[in-house]
Amino acid sequence: MAHTAYPQSYYAASANPAPERPPLAGEVETDVCIVGAGYTGLSTAISLLENGFKVTLVEAAKVGFGASGRNGGQIVNSYSRDIDVIERSVGAQQAKLLGDMAFEGGRIIRERIATYNIQCDLKDGGVFAANTSKHLKHLEAQKKLWERYGHTQLELMDAARIREVVASDSYVGGMLDMSGGHIHPLNLALGEAAAVESLGGVIYEQSPAVRIERGANPVVHTPNGRVKAKFVVIAGNAYLGNLVPELAAKSMPCGTQVITTEPLSEALANTLLPQDYCVEDCNYLLDYYRLSGDKRLIFGGGVVYGARDPANIEAIIRPKMLRAFPQLKDVKIDYAWTGNFLLTLSRLPQVGRLGDNIYYSQGCSGHGVTYTHLAGKILGEALRGQAERFDAFANLPHYPFPGGRLLQVPFSAMGAWYYSLRDKLGF
Repeated sequence: MAHTAYPQSYYAASANPAPERPPLAGEVETDVCIVGAGYTGLSTAISLLENGFKVTLVEAAKVGFGASGRNGGQIVNSYSRDIDVIERSVGAQQAKLLGDMAFEGGRIIRERIATYNIQCDLKDGGVFAANTSKHLKHLEAQKKLWERYGHTQLELMDAARIREVVASDSYVGGMLDMSGGHIHPLNLALGEAAAVESLGGVIYEQSPAVRIERGANPVVHTPNGRVKAKFVVIAGNAYLGNLVPELAAKSMPCGTQVITTEPLSEALANTLLPQDYCVEDCNYLLDYYRLSGDKRLIFGGGVVYGARDPANIEAIIRPKMLRAFPQLKDVKIDYAWTGNFLLTLSRLPQVGRLGDNIYYSQGCSGHGVTYTHLAGKILGEALRGQAERFDAFANLPHYPFPGGRLLQVPFSAMGAWYYSLRDKLGF
């Protein structure tokens, strides 16, 4: 069977040592079979194992192969659509539940890092950077909104203040969230996989799920084995393919691109981001960046609808980096890669169950680092019979993309073009 390796990313090149996990061969029985060993699957596994379940994970490639090991590494609170959007579309009780959970994912990440001694370069502090006065007014409203839900580690920044934390002339202000932050995302996933195994969980790599046999005791089939379970959790997100057609119809894989510079001098790195905070701007198609543990600048942005791999990632992202930091014009790019995230039409996560015993969570829409850790906790609660928080997500309305899969890419690209033009024109 073909062996799928990590992409040639900075994260893979700087990953902590991890064991080779064998593919599944033959038949095993378990309480819960989880499809996918990214953040959603790993977080769910830890939640279940801590509560006495027997858990088996099957992973098509390697732990953290997908978005979990390729993302920008930023701990960003709330959802891709913020709580005010949720308040307008659902009842007050459901909105309150979802709002109360909007800041929990980051806390779960920090708890896991502390509990399981995960070495992943955790740094506190995240900046939302405003390119326009309109963006700044949005951040003022966002601060008030988040403070209504008890989230108070926030500071609005004017143009002078943001220059103290970001050495760029691109911004008129911003907001600092000290409960945000950043991590080495693949090392977080590898540390969580080690936690799963320390609790008795089993992970099979190079074991793609090729078929799920539904019924009273579902069976997950892989090329050379199968897992008989009481419950199945589907956690493949943008890398699930068409394994579950009814989930694929309501979501679309999208690609985002990331570059990483050569190591910067200590002086230059400290000039760019003196407090070592991570940054994302407020544009619809946003840019995001931060320093790595060894003082490289990791810079990402752009969206490719339909998840095609661009021919020249550096040509797409380097100009964005130089608009923010023209002082890096002579700096070499050591790594460039792309990774997929799963977009939903509402840009809110899709959570639910198929029948009585197959659960799923997908569609983080670019906000997955924190949400997936929350998702694992609420999936674990639901399997233990505590479904109130699970149901708050499951009851969110979701719709197929207009025109079906054939037209979802052009329609989404047209929408993105419109909002990107609005960003450029400042309205």
